[in-house]
Amino acid sequence: MSRVGLVAIGRNEGERLRQCLTSALAQQVAQVVYVDSGSTDNSVKMARSLGVEVVELDLSTPFTAARARNAGFARLVELNSALEFVQFVDGDCELVTGWIDRAQQELDTYPEVAVVCGRRRERYPEQSIYNRLCDIEWDTPIGEAKACGGDAMMRVAVVQQVGGFNPTLIAGEEPELCVRIRQQGWKVRRVDAEMTLHDAQMFRFSQWWKRVLRAGHAYAEGAYLHGGSPERHWVKESRSIWLWGLFLPLGAIGLSGITHGWSLLLLAAYLLTTYRIYQYGSHRGWKAQDASLYALSCVIGKFPNALGQIKFYWNRWLGKTNQLIEYK
Repeated sequence: MSRVGLVAIGRNEGERLRQCLTSALAQQVAQVVYVDSGSTDNSVKMARSLGVEVVELDLSTPFTAARARNAGFARLVELNSALEFVQFVDGDCELVTGWIDRAQQELDTYPEVAVVCGRRRERYPEQSIYNRLCDIEWDTPIGEAKACGGDAMMRVAVVQQVGGFNPTLIAGEEPELCVRIRQQGWKVRRVDAEMTLHDAQMFRFSQWWKRVLRAGHAYAEGAYLHGGSPERHWVKESRSIWLWGLFLPLGAIGLSGITHGWSLLLLAAYLLTTYRIYQYGSHRGWKAQDASLYALSCVIGKFPNALGQIKFYWNRWLGKTNQLIEYK
């Protein structure tokens, strides 16, 4: 009997959801639960036609991926309390054949590891530079890690131990969960194995901008929640965003009058930083085109990142609930 259950989440994913669920069923997990966040297509009907348990979230409460994963996890454990591991996956991802066995083997081999993840790849990186950026972004180092993404296998008992995902987070919920898991003495491990194929479907600059803005919001909230010692979660990243996305350009332009334009030379720092990031990509063995694309996106992305940070603190000051930021 399989000791693994699976929770998939999504909204209006269409054929991508079918690929996700069939790939899970093909790997013979013990139970599959799909959580739907108000789809208007046939996602719910299709999932049920495959024999998958479906949880439909209450429309009166704001949707978040964290809330969906918690609801799916609760239903999964309710249906099968003997499960040891849970695989979380986004509905726009297809599980690679053999991943479930590999991940389970890792958790069996390393009893101190609570979370294991592998390589998520973009299905169509050639269709747009934004899809390509996603594929580059997910090329992260192998070994012990601080966090995972939306696709990962976890120990059921550990997820229960830390109380699951924070349902109020609109982004960055997986790293925040990993912070609490690591605080309990557990480890997160990234392995050199194919895990999922993701379909970003990003073809417009506006989509990329919203996605990066959401990341800035996540950095701000993560630092707010866990920015104290010793974790200092996303404090360094947030400071970098404020410097490059707001303070440096405002300072360079604002002082240009009294410096007779000399302060504008500070903007040359963006060129230097772009080159340094390009060198980082080159040293990792990336193609020149990919290293250049990644470097430019990192530097330009500081501006929507900063807007995301501002959005978080502005809403907090006003006492407003943060709303989901969607790029699709």
